[in-house]
Amino acid sequence: MLNPRLDRLRDYPFQRLRALLDPIPTPAGLKTINLSIGEPNQPYPDFVAEILDANRHLYGIYPPANGSAELRQAIAAWLDRRYHLPAGMIDPDRHVLPLAGTREGLFMIAEVVVPERKGGGVPIAAMPNPFYQAYVGAAVMAGAEPLYLPALPENGFLPDLDALDKATLDRVAMLYLCTPSNPQGTIASIDYLEKAIGLARAHDFALIVDECYAEIYADAAPPGGLEACARLGGDMTNVLVFHSLSKRSSVPGLRSGFCAGDPRLIAAFTKLRNYAGAPSTPATTAAAAALWRDEAHVEATRAAYREKFSIAESIIGNRYGFYKPAGGFYLWLDVGDSEDAARQLWAKGGVRCLPGLYLTKAETEAGADAGLAAGKPFIRLALVHDAATIRQAMERLRDALG
Repeated sequence: MLNPRLDRLRDYPFQRLRALLDPIPTPAGLKTINLSIGEPNQPYPDFVAEILDANRHLYGIYPPANGSAELRQAIAAWLDRRYHLPAGMIDPDRHVLPLAGTREGLFMIAEVVVPERKGGGVPIAAMPNPFYQAYVGAAVMAGAEPLYLPALPENGFLPDLDALDKATLDRVAMLYLCTPSNPQGTIASIDYLEKAIGLARAHDFALIVDECYAEIYADAAPPGGLEACARLGGDMTNVLVFHSLSKRSSVPGLRSGFCAGDPRLIAAFTKLRNYAGAPSTPATTAAAAALWRDEAHVEATRAAYREKFSIAESIIGNRYGFYKPAGGFYLWLDVGDSEDAARQLWAKGGVRCLPGLYLTKAETEAGADAGLAAGKPFIRLALVHDAATIRQAMERLRDALG
């Protein structure tokens, strides 16, 4: 009675992590520190709670699937400011769709853009390797074949788009890109994004640009998919970008994000979400609109992450291939064997990290080496706690791994 596609989904990374670490005792009396999950612990503006409370009377009504006009307008205005878009390029009612968190959207969009057949075969959903688990789940449950594109140090931690041949590209129904990337923090250049858009249009697939970490960056603000569309003349055909307040505003529990771009895809996605979506409450959409309008709290958040990366650098130095990522809030450290390092760090230092092996896949024998190289040597650590806690964690890491 169960959908057989479920058998193609392996255990979620955090299930695997519990199986790996839970049997291992940590040092007595040492408070553990969890850096395995990207759950921001930064402060968020007080007005969030105030707005939620002021709108509590609205919990008694069904929320619309496409959010509120106020929220769509706030999102459109933010996109205009953030990516310097031409006036009128973003119509809040045609190009913007609020979501109950972007994981929901990144998963459900596959149901919209994956056909029964493409290019004479089973449709392909391509994604970077390492990958966000929602991409794989979406591909499998929509009936697509996942294609894992190695994001290795030698190609700047971005998929090599030139390595895809025409026969493969013709079968691609969707390509997920994440910039800044999770976990490596690489930022795709505007030229790279333009190339991806060109391929999407030439081979008629949906380019899904996951920009959830776009507001957490070290120096220059990352370019975005819609910015690349603007540079190509303003046409957003085949392109959707996804954004979240979870990272930008440190409110993962608010469950609020959006997608924007191709109006044909937005209309189709809206149709699907009228059946299956879980729209945010009116109180949530009111708070979200205020967050998209405010920049002060985001600047403070960026400054806090920069401080934590500087703390990590001062303690780790040049160990484990340390580098400050251009974006995002993860350390991606080369420790040789990610599972072994995770066990040592937990047993000796009480610090929980995520083995890169759990974020990667070697899909075929021919790609096994690239798949393993993309994740097995690395651990991911989310610098989501306060500066003092991060200092403790980095000192324990140094002592535990040597």
